[in-house]
Amino acid sequence: MEMESINPRTGFCHQTKTFHSLRPRTPIPPPHQPLSITHFVLSLLQSSTVPTTTTTYLNIPSTGQSITYSQAIDHIHSLSSSLKNHYSLNNKDVAFILCPPSLHVPVLYLSLMHLGVTISPANPLSSDSELTHQIQLCKPKIAFATSQTAHKLPSLPLGTILIDSPEFTSLLTQPKPQASQPRVEVSQSDVAAILYSSGTTGRVKGVGLTHRNLIALISGFHHSREEPDPNQPEQPPVSLFILPLFHVFGFFMSINTFSRGETLVLMERFDFVQMLKYVEKYRVTYMPVSPPLIVALVKSDLTEKYDLSSLRALGCGGAPLGKEVADKFKEKFPHVEIAQGYGLT
Repeated sequence: MEMESINPRTGFCHQTKTFHSLRPRTPIPPPHQPLSITHFVLSLLQSSTVPTTTTTYLNIPSTGQSITYSQAIDHIHSLSSSLKNHYSLNNKDVAFILCPPSLHVPVLYLSLMHLGVTISPANPLSSDSELTHQIQLCKPKIAFATSQTAHKLPSLPLGTILIDSPEFTSLLTQPKPQASQPRVEVSQSDVAAILYSSGTTGRVKGVGLTHRNLIALISGFHHSREEPDPNQPEQPPVSLFILPLFHVFGFFMSINTFSRGETLVLMERFDFVQMLKYVEKYRVTYMPVSPPLIVALVKSDLTEKYDLSSLRALGCGGAPLGKEVADKFKEKFPHVEIAQGYGLT
């Protein structure tokens, strides 16, 4: 396409009637290179200066559980090897995941995608009819659930593994010799995840995201990172997750956090006051949120009772955010940027 047809000020192309980004092109791996999203984020993490043995990847304050990056990497390799060796999971098989948030869920995602297995996470609160519809859409060979959610699932060819069972713990932590590491060639065009739309029109739909979709998004975030201000004390990036991990926002941001070596504080259940306490206690710098929560932050006087000065950005998705609300938020929190996205799945 001739660059002259693109308005250099707005990015609008009169020929295609579309807008183009005015930012420099993001370098991404060539599409023909075999590469899974897991291999990609591991390579980004390993090329960084993040001290993986001491940096916390996941922290669940309500249970006191946490996991470092080194532990998470070990678990990913152990779990992927165990699933390959004991369950013969293959590239393009589909795994249905019906789990509430836990330390194991992001590791499970990355382990399965490491093998080229397509993951399909669903809402644990879904009705039987909703789950039946979703399972018909993705046609899974195996499922991962908890002892509280497994009864909702039908019989599958490779069964259901409970992630809160001793069996799963063994798969997760059993040391494996280097020779047994699975060698799986994953094409970037392979589907990494099947997520579910909100059903705004018609029935819920399954949306396939390829490894290249995710690689391109991660690359965009990676190359747009701002360099730290040498005149300001460096603040370790900490994200507070109040969104479910089965939703595209939580799913993607858990992977993006991993690629950047940042700490993720996970709330199992949302509570507004507890959220404010966690922002203060863990010096949270980023939160993915929905528009109603931004409205609550604008209106609530409780925000004055806690030190929220560490916040630098909110990622707002799920629905459009009105300009009036955004302006009022900026007036109350001038140091916090809002990045908006809609129709994320």
